Amino acid sequence: MTLPVSPTEQWLREALSQRILILDGAMGTMIQQYKLTEADYRGERFKDFQGPAGERELFVKGNNELLTLTQPHVIQEIHEKYLAAGADIIETNTFGATSVAQDDYHMAHLVYEMNVEAAKLAKAACVKYSTPDKPRFVAGALGPTPKTASISPDVNDPAARNVNFDQLVASYLEQIRGLVEGGADILMVETIFDTLNCKAALFAIETFFEEQGKTWPIMISGTVTDASGRILSGQTVTAFWHSVRHVKPLTVGLNCALGATLMRPYAEELSKVADTFVCIYPNAGLPNPMSDTGFDETPDVTSSLVKEFAQSGFINIAGGCCGTTPPHINAIYNAIKDLPPRQVPALAVTTKLSGLEPFVIDEQSLFVNVGERTNVTGSKAFARMIINEQYEEALSVARQQVENGAQVIDINMDEGMLDAVKAMTHFLNLVASEPDIARVPIMIDSSKWAVIEAGLKCVQGKAIVNSISMKEGEAEFLRQAKLCQRYGAAVVVMAFDEKGQADTFARKTEICKRAYDLLVGQGFPPEDIIFDPNIFAIATGIEEHNNYAVDFIEATRWIKQNLPYARISGGVSNVSFSFRGACA
Repeated sequence: MTLPVSPTEQWLREALSQRILILDGAMGTMIQQYKLTEADYRGERFKDFQGPAGERELFVKGNNELLTLTQPHVIQEIHEKYLAAGADIIETNTFGATSVAQDDYHMAHLVYEMNVEAAKLAKAACVKYSTPDKPRFVAGALGPTPKTASISPDVNDPAARNVNFDQLVASYLEQIRGLVEGGADILMVETIFDTLNCKAALFAIETFFEEQGKTWPIMISGTVTDASGRILSGQTVTAFWHSVRHVKPLTVGLNCALGATLMRPYAEELSKVADTFVCIYPNAGLPNPMSDTGFDETPDVTSSLVKEFAQSGFINIAGGCCGTTPPHINAIYNAIKDLPPRQVPALAVTTKLSGLEPFVIDEQSLFVNVGERTNVTGSKAFARMIINEQYEEALSVARQQVENGAQVIDINMDEGMLDAVKAMTHFLNLVASEPDIARVPIMIDSSKWAVIEAGLKCVQGKAIVNSISMKEGEAEFLRQAKLCQRYGAAVVVMAFDEKGQADTFARKTEICKRAYDLLVGQGFPPEDIIFDPNIFAIATGIEEHNNYAVDFIEATRWIKQNLPYARISGGVSNVSFSFRGACA
């Protein structure tokens, strides 16, 4: 599951521990200063380009990624201005160079070429400005796309989506391949307003790494859209970090939407919770149509605010977003060049989960309550609601679970009369539109891998998969675990192997030890392993069941003592087997 860190990342990590690096500023702001016309955007190559017959007249002005192909000298000149201003890292002109975004211009067929050529332009500029003591790097920019996998485009249908996880992964994979082909040194997922879109980009990146057998540094940057301190899809800054930290990024950070003044509390929060480097690049204040750049702040104002971030120990990389120009970047460079970088905190190993809000399990935690009434196998009432498509009533069950103290909600659709993949997807999409439910982490519960995977493609937070086991052998167990990690989920591991379920202390500890060693040996975080050592039915009056509870308790003690950081789940609802005939 773990590939070696690239030489580029090793160099950057060493540099970031010694000084604050500089990121470039806004590409769009600079393009606007050239006052390019529709004809300039089209160039000779696309002067007669139109959409399909019957479509309205197509205007391409504003499709900045097209300029890479039609006005490459403009893009090259902008890159060089930022490098001359002091930037260590420049971003490619590929913010919207995905098939999802370029479909708006009927130019999805150009995406690979756009990315290759954009990376080549940035690389040529970096080669020109690099020196032995100040090498320059190209960050391949992966924007958020204009569509969102977590939010419905139809106010009357909260389960509707105009893009899904698989479509985003395919779109981002095409972009990544082009960026790397063109020479990108870093892959930067930026301006994230929906964490599920971001997770799709990260899934694509890790898929690409596996294909290539090597890695590139990853930078991740979210955008807080207002004073609520949340990204557009509803997550807090810490919940966002919990959702994306599984890829072990070089940096996590914030950009866009807010100027530095309004961004400050969220930059501070992230600097405290992130056990990696932090990159902050704010807008030049708030929008102002009367300004030359479209934003309020002059270079001296923006740089003084960013300097205060550095003095407060918040940042390892600083740059600018909308409204910033080479003079802004040069002012930032001069303001912070002699200031020490933020020290990455050494944080305790804890289980970090999230819905819209973060949830941490540590050594001081009490029992974690998992609400299981949203489980068709455990509640006949809920099963009837789902089978009859009474989704409002089903959502009220989930809401009651959270209101009554559930810290995680378990969702299971394994019922013979259901299309479980469809039901899981639909219900999770509905849950995503209910903040009072979606604030807690989701436990995706199924005995079918296809259902689990469908659920993982709907959840922006860090979920728990319930469950995987060695029932089908080590290879399938590790395959599923690797995918859970790639989707950014923790896992419940059942004490179950090729011989069956563990029903004694010896079998429970043997299987859990074997599973732990396999997972941790492949790079799976031990704190994301939750063992279920099988309580089995208790209080049944059957003699051979008499030691089940004791064996579970003793196995729990053994796991805590011998398998560091692993958690334990117990299905204590199994006591209900002693009340056969009761329906709830």
